[in-house]
Amino acid sequence: MPLFNTIIIDDEPLARNRLKRLLSTYEQVFFIEAEAANGEEGRQLIEELKPDLVFLDIEMPVLNGFEMLGMLSFIPLIVFTTAFDQYAIKAFEENSIDYLLKPVEAERVELTVAKLQKVNIHSANTNPAKLLDLFEKLQTKKELKALPVKIGDRFLLVKTSEISHIEADDKYVSLKTLKGDSYLTDYTLSSLESKLPESFLRVHRGCIINAENMKEVRKGFNGALIAIMNDINGSKISTSRSYTDNLKRILEI
Repeated sequence: MPLFNTIIIDDEPLARNRLKRLLSTYEQVFFIEAEAANGEEGRQLIEELKPDLVFLDIEMPVLNGFEMLGMLSFIPLIVFTTAFDQYAIKAFEENSIDYLLKPVEAERVELTVAKLQKVNIHSANTNPAKLLDLFEKLQTKKELKALPVKIGDRFLLVKTSEISHIEADDKYVSLKTLKGDSYLTDYTLSSLESKLPESFLRVHRGCIINAENMKEVRKGFNGALIAIMNDINGSKISTSRSYTDNLKRILEI
């Protein structure tokens, strides 16, 4: 059996340590090259190190597991690790080597090792687009009326009706309110997109707007649209080409 150069990607340090401890039993199978605490760190490590195998958490800040896979030019073998039962379904096995439910147990890792014995590293294939589509279909639509944000030792509930737009940069996702306040959240844009009311639209990869708090729309360059928000700053948010239709659809233009 080949030695698999392996990366562990999980935002929970305890989960990473537990998995490393379990994998250490199989030193002839796994060589842990590196670990990452979020999808963006994981993406960079995969592109740099080109591992044989990745143990990948699904729900993570910055980029979830499926978003990260969709951005890769090099796709290794994937074993998903998740605490959510709705993700642990047979369909994952069509596009990944295996999945492990948290907390991961030694007996379950043994089964993963058995599966890896039957895998050809060079011929196995993971289809990120198919997995992302599967993920979106599995999501239960639960429209949030408020989003919790942690401030010190307390949680503030920000009503969705008071949100102008939501922005993501390299490391953080921020809620922008009509009053001009900005709050960091642990949600990813993709998870918010599936939970928020239909008035919340993805207008480019790093931004969701609340169309109910949009004051006007202007034409931009190359067919893009510019949403002028009704917040105190009069924020101007341009759509990217691939997301322009989202705004056209809700405006019926």
